[in-house]
Formats: sequence, structure tokens, C-alpha cells
Amino acid sequence: MPARSKAQQKAAGAALAAKRGDMKKSELKGASKDMVESMTEKELEDLAETKRKDLPRKKDN
Repeated sequence: MPARSKAQQKAAGAALAAKRGDMKKSELKGASKDMVESMTEKELEDLAETKRKDLPRKKDN
């Protein structure tokens, strides 16, 4: 599943880094804190690898 916004893609990248041990989980903020606990590494990879070029900055409701 691709990310729907740049903010979601960025949060997934941070959560993925924490899940892999590249950064501390305590350094996470906001949505990435929830993502690291509730999503698998594969799901985070799918979100994080989304190209940012055509994504909106934030998701519209």
C-alpha cells in the first residue's frame, strides 16, 4: 500500500528505522510512534518506499 501523503511517507521511514534498530524508539514522535508498534516491517517498507514527488504534503480528509 503506497503512502497517501509526504507526512505519512516520512513517518513510515522513521518508524522503519526504529524497527530496524537504526534509531531509538524513544526518538520517535507523533504517528511514527504508533506505526512502529502496530505495523510489520514489510508494511512500513511499502509506505516508506513511496515516491514523494506527486504526493500532497498532508492527506486531505
